[in-house]
Amino acid sequence: MTDIAHPATRPANPRFSSGPCAKPPTWNLDVLRDAPLGRSHRAAVGKAKLKAAIDETRELLNIPTDYRIGIVPASDTGAVEMALWNLLGARPVEMLAWESFGAGWITDVVKQLKIDATVKTADYGQIVDLASVDFTNDVVFTWNGTTSGVRVPNGDWIADNRDGLTICDATSAAFAMDLPWDKLDVTTYSWQKVLGGEAAHGMIILSPRAVERLENYAPAWPLPKIFRLTKGGKLIDGIFTGATINTPSMLCVEDYLFALSWARSVGGLRGLIARADANSSAIDSFCAAHDWIENLAEVKATRSNTSVCLKFTDARITDGATFAKAVAKRLENEGVAFDMGAYRDAPAGLRIWCGATVETSDVEALLPWIKWAFEAEIASL
Repeated sequence: MTDIAHPATRPANPRFSSGPCAKPPTWNLDVLRDAPLGRSHRAAVGKAKLKAAIDETRELLNIPTDYRIGIVPASDTGAVEMALWNLLGARPVEMLAWESFGAGWITDVVKQLKIDATVKTADYGQIVDLASVDFTNDVVFTWNGTTSGVRVPNGDWIADNRDGLTICDATSAAFAMDLPWDKLDVTTYSWQKVLGGEAAHGMIILSPRAVERLENYAPAWPLPKIFRLTKGGKLIDGIFTGATINTPSMLCVEDYLFALSWARSVGGLRGLIARADANSSAIDSFCAAHDWIENLAEVKATRSNTSVCLKFTDARITDGATFAKAVAKRLENEGVAFDMGAYRDAPAGLRIWCGATVETSDVEALLPWIKWAFEAEIASL
């Protein structure tokens, strides 16, 4: 076959993983120099750092002053599990899922907590009928499906006068999408997504309604220490001022504080959203110009601006999974894109992280390489 010419420009940063994600563009090891290593997180310096992480999060995300923000263990997974185990069971539950992590929360609620929940699911690329959600129930959902690239279009579908709580996994949405706090009672995310922080730490954000539930309802099942948010029927306030349940990594805390500082330098929340929008828009334009690749999300209003999932549509492809893996491998071998294969449970294709720490120039430089890898793989069939 004839060799296909390589594109002339390469991404300066080939890291397009959907978690852990690319560090902020100005990051270097020196930004960690003030981390209080070898010091207790309960010492004054440690508590001050943890409180600063909470306070600066509130300011950047415009979280209401009467909402509680806590740093918890085990990344977003730990934060979601904490919410499910503490809050569910008081009233009927409705579970919404359109990708693998949402499906995981269904498994935990139905099979582990054994709650007879109403379950609504949609195939990858689609979303459930949001107008059918009953807010007399507690409702659990992901704002942005990291493995499907499908997000809720906005918060208009969530009732203002709801009886139940809304529990939202926002791990790949926070800092890149508008989150309407008055619609959300529990919100969770991890540091490793949009701000490119390190893994293993989660954030849980509670509305006054969620706090009221915690203080007036005790679940029927036992709660391990790592999940407990109350003591003697009262919220453990320390968790929400920096007195974490377990020992956090002060190195990771320092890294998160730098990421928050960087976020302010690019225009705060509006600047972060604009950067993610520019990245995903570049991919939208690329897909519109080529008839062999499409966004997995079928409706434009529900397309993610962070975890953009793509599928190959060329009729010559007979084994989609093998083809997509081969394309991703070519890109990795060339050193132009790492960790871009679709999630293991998702349809075959590519997944390009477009969060705010990714430069639009790198996305634009990547796209001709996707075309090159596609054409090279087609030629080898």
